[in-house]
Amino acid sequence: MILAFDTATPSTVVGVARPDGTLVAERRHDPGPGERPGHGPQLLALAHAALTEAGVQWSAITRLGAGVGPGTFTGLRIGVATARALAQGLGVETVAIPTLRALALGALDDTGPVLAALDARRGEAYVAAYARGGAELLAPAAWAPERLPDAVDLAPGPWRAVGDGALRFRAELEAAGVAVPADDADLHRVRAGPLCRLTAEAPPVDRDALVPEYVRAPDAVPSADRR
Repeated sequence: MILAFDTATPSTVVGVARPDGTLVAERRHDPGPGERPGHGPQLLALAHAALTEAGVQWSAITRLGAGVGPGTFTGLRIGVATARALAQGLGVETVAIPTLRALALGALDDTGPVLAALDARRGEAYVAAYARGGAELLAPAAWAPERLPDAVDLAPGPWRAVGDGALRFRAELEAAGVAVPADDADLHRVRAGPLCRLTAEAPPVDRDALVPEYVRAPDAVPSADRR
């Protein structure tokens, strides 16, 4: 069985799937307005709940997928550290899941390419773009909003953008002809189904090679680094 999770966004998302990636159970925690992300206390509890729903024990897990970002620094550290500890304890292989690819996969269809965008704070968005067949058009990067219209030059449209970054910069994207689904559309959330599918399809990596993909430097820099 597969266990996959992502903590790169404020949400904590967990899925359990069969070896072919077919989703069996999903659990998630989406913080409400003014609520802090619950990655630390929620991740293992959600994983246990998903395994219970699927009717399997931890010992049934043979492959573990973890979202590696880009996204929130604290969330990524919690997710990757948990994945490495579980992989060591369970003796299972690990898969690094690009969070933006998982987000885009939930929105890809036969109509056109997708721009996955997460709010990166500092007035930027983490972005990556994928063709309708899934090929990467733009590797994960941090872009200022004025650059977002450049995405339409990567491939013929019609383009669609998803993620909380697409919501934040809706005006810039729609001015460039990029469609952004309604604010409450489920397409804007990282979901367990794509996470499990990517975990099933991607090649495993060494446990020690499972590291966050930050894309840019952290907001807080230790004083020793400043010196």
